[in-house]
Amino acid sequence: MITTRSRALTAALALATMIGISACAPGSGDDTDNGGDGGGGADTGNSSADAGAAAEECTDVEMRLSHQWPEPTGDDGDFRAMVAQKFAEEVEAATDGSVKVTVYPNSTLSSATEQYDAMMAGSIDASVFPLDYASGRVPQWSITLMPAMVQSHEEAQAWDQAEIGQAVRDNMHENGLTLLTNVWNAGAIGVKGDPVLVPEDIPGGMTMRAAGSYVEHMLEAAGAGITSLPSSEIYTAMQTGVLDAAVTSTGSFASYHLQEQVTSYTSPTTHTFWFMYEPLVMTNEAFGKLCADQQAAVTEVGEGLQEYAYTASAEDDVRVEQIFKDAGVEVVTMTDEDFQAWLPLAKEQWDAYAADVDGGQELLDLAMKLREGR
Repeated sequence: MITTRSRALTAALALATMIGISACAPGSGDDTDNGGDGGGGADTGNSSADAGAAAEECTDVEMRLSHQWPEPTGDDGDFRAMVAQKFAEEVEAATDGSVKVTVYPNSTLSSATEQYDAMMAGSIDASVFPLDYASGRVPQWSITLMPAMVQSHEEAQAWDQAEIGQAVRDNMHENGLTLLTNVWNAGAIGVKGDPVLVPEDIPGGMTMRAAGSYVEHMLEAAGAGITSLPSSEIYTAMQTGVLDAAVTSTGSFASYHLQEQVTSYTSPTTHTFWFMYEPLVMTNEAFGKLCADQQAAVTEVGEGLQEYAYTASAEDDVRVEQIFKDAGVEVVTMTDEDFQAWLPLAKEQWDAYAADVDGGQELLDLAMKLREGR
């Protein structure tokens, strides 16, 4: 994928030079609820290359990058926070200081769920952003957190290189975002009580948190009550008795010290019904303010972080599992039979997405094409 994206970027920048594109920003999306139609999906690589337009002259640019995770200490910290920090450092070096990216961790610039609106308003230029957080604005993006759809890190990487990945990138670009680095996270289940492996393990009335409306609906169908809140608020909600259980990324389980609140932990090292897409993105408007050389540098830095993002995410599952074991938490993993038990409930949500979302059937078909081809 990186090779294809690089070729596309080079072609776009060459075209911009030949025809003397004037300084302007690509479309930065709008506030409509429906977003783009999510269709298409030719394998043309990163949508930042498709933007093409660049400022004619290179000037110094300052950008704000937001994310919700704690600030890393040295090389230690949530890998998503590390992606942001590495991006800022490497962009400054690659542009000889002409592009300076200031990172705002821990939701200090915007609450986690409001970052898309902040990007579209221009108060944030970039983010490591859980895309489904903005599905209220762009319903198509719920395909990136569809229960039991993506089953492994290998499948997540295949998704990025398949037609479904291109369709999502196209839709992101139509709605104001330029992809820089693909980031995926596997999710675990933490419970103040006995572990949850199959739907029948959810007692009636158990209050759960799970990012993603379709995941929430699946858990409701299994008998859970749902409380929606960002992962940064899970610890307090469990501490005060608001939550009995939570589903979130393995990285967030560690970053927010949830081993102090749960007694059981279903690790995703074998199977999980929860994979979430949380890419490093820049707004089309911000990308368009860069000159061609700066755009090339920013894109190359994003590409250069891709392998780190993939590897660190997979390693996180093992790392966090050990943290919870060391803390005395009961750690379990799903068998294939356990995972299969979730599929009937998950498929109900796939059907609901296809029926309710404009372009949802087309995106679901592309996701299923990849799934069935593996």
